[in-house]
Amino acid sequence: MLLFGSGNIKKVMSKLKIAIQKSGRLSEKSLSLLAESGIKLSNSDRKLKSEASNFPIEVLFLRDDDIPQYVEEGVADIGIVGENEVWEKCKTVTEVRKLGFAQCRMSLAIPKDEYYDGPGYFQNKKIATSYPRILKRYLKDLQIEAQVEEIGGSVEIAPGIGLSHGIFDIVGTGSTLLMNGLKEVTVVTESEAVLISNINLNKEKLLILEQLLFRIKAVKNAGCNKYILLNVPNNKLDQIIELLPGMKSPTILPLALSGWSSIHSVIREQAFWEIIAKLKELGAEGILVLDVEKMII
Repeated sequence: MLLFGSGNIKKVMSKLKIAIQKSGRLSEKSLSLLAESGIKLSNSDRKLKSEASNFPIEVLFLRDDDIPQYVEEGVADIGIVGENEVWEKCKTVTEVRKLGFAQCRMSLAIPKDEYYDGPGYFQNKKIATSYPRILKRYLKDLQIEAQVEEIGGSVEIAPGIGLSHGIFDIVGTGSTLLMNGLKEVTVVTESEAVLISNINLNKEKLLILEQLLFRIKAVKNAGCNKYILLNVPNNKLDQIIELLPGMKSPTILPLALSGWSSIHSVIREQAFWEIIAKLKELGAEGILVLDVEKMII
């Protein structure tokens, strides 16, 4: 396998082992990220592992709560996992990059008919959770004395069966809480998928990781930007250029129609609609917006 690094072509003999969730909310998006990064896996049965045919990487399919430990021990070199699992497991790993997907919040919830006047509600009460370390740190910071009941799975049923007064768990849409007669009362922290690494990777594996990060960055940059083409009157060029700086500056081409030019640029998706409205006000016409597949900066 040949890799390009620092202007040189280098022969890579080893493979970088990456652990991802075997199934669940992170699995599909992790595989999609690898695919968008141009990595072709040899099979998709997810029994244990899969090797890439065009990049020196091997995917290990594991339980998400095992990934931090396997990365720390070197069974996997890197892993994609939720920040919440990294915090809860307290393993010695390096958080390399936030990945911008699988966002969720970790919240406290209580029965919907209960009156809530702040975190002090939980003083001397029981809280059920699958994340006892994170919860205990939060309670300690607020000097709240509460009994933490650690349970695995189906945390939402704990108040209903009398096991606890409330729960601490991952919340996405909140629909599961509602179905179990609960209401979200305090967001303790927010989490998303992150790429973690073993702290002792050798130079060869660090080179592969560098190339993988280069690809991921290009994919993420593309997802945050739109390519835009528009026709503008020349007397408004300066004002429109201020709105569309592009990566360095926009491309400007004269049109056959006198007094008009075509501008090609890139804009951040976050500011997309606001900028489009301003462009229209300045007389821009024929605005064409395209997705960016990859963006190398």
